[in-house]
Amino acid sequence: MAEANKNKQAGQEFAIHRLFVKDLSFEAPDSPAVFKEEWKPEVDLNLDNAYEHLEEDLYCVTLKVTVTTKIKDKAVFIAEVQQAGIFLIKDFADAQKEELLGAFCPNVLFPYVREVVSDLVNRGGFPPLYLAPVNFDAIYQQRKEQAQEAS
Repeated sequence: MAEANKNKQAGQEFAIHRLFVKDLSFEAPDSPAVFKEEWKPEVDLNLDNAYEHLEEDLYCVTLKVTVTTKIKDKAVFIAEVQQAGIFLIKDFADAQKEELLGAFCPNVLFPYVREVVSDLVNRGGFPPLYLAPVNFDAIYQQRKEQAQEAS
């Protein structure tokens, strides 16, 4: 409670204004032949996130997920989803703002992108794909360390 009061006194605000699917793609290049194969897929997950400053204290954060699934080196399906959100981030120090944009907001978006991927894959005629939780805090720290080492 004291933390909430401290943030309020400092004028800090964080709010979700809108969540939306920005882009969506699904390909099953070898269907229907792939449905005859034994279902032992290899799944490759690629994550990326980015943000843009919209105006004053509003930011659009986009979480891009690409899932490539193969059986015996043949592409079974490729699902790409860009889940985005518009966030109000007001009166935070630059370091805090960077962490909110690079870790906290992607954590907010991930459950939505998981649901979209699972539904998309299922609608493609395949068993639902449940993405494992992702630690965006660790990814953010790793990227931050890599950036420091590079400079």
